Amino acid sequence: MATARSSFESSLEDVGVSVTSVETASFREQLDETVTPPAVGVPLEEAFDEPSLSLADTSVTGDPTPATLREATTGVTGAQLGIGDYGSLALTPTDRASELVSLFVDRHVAVLRESDIVPDMDTAIETVHDEIDRTGHSVILATGPSATADMGALVTGAHGPRDVHVLIVDGE
Repeated sequence: MATARSSFESSLEDVGVSVTSVETASFREQLDETVTPPAVGVPLEEAFDEPSLSLADTSVTGDPTPATLREATTGVTGAQLGIGDYGSLALTPTDRASELVSLFVDRHVAVLRESDIVPDMDTAIETVHDEIDRTGHSVILATGPSATADMGALVTGAHGPRDVHVLIVDGE
């Protein structure tokens, strides 16, 4: 039987999303190899209570301004959950406009802890339900690069990033 992670990685491949696994100790180096400069990101401390998962000492500019966001090629955000059977990411909007960082760039790099991969949508909804109910916040479910076929042929990047990459931080 497939694990949630193997199902997630297979589903990501099906929707055209690349994946890299990384140990916490080499996270910053791998992040720098994964982004295409110029890169902006929201502080990962908002998504993870782990100092080792930080944009500090990387090529990613934290707390982007409207100008740096317009110039950016890559946006880096934390992902709350990975959903195995769809290859979807649950992205939590933040006060620092994480949704803009994930949508207004050509390449979105989502950082996800291995422990935050769930097998299916039912488990994902159960996981975020109490938080949404308690805080009134929302969750964005993103599956692969933006695409549309409204006008005929499939076009990627029409309403968001053309390329999505998931950086899975192993173990914890």
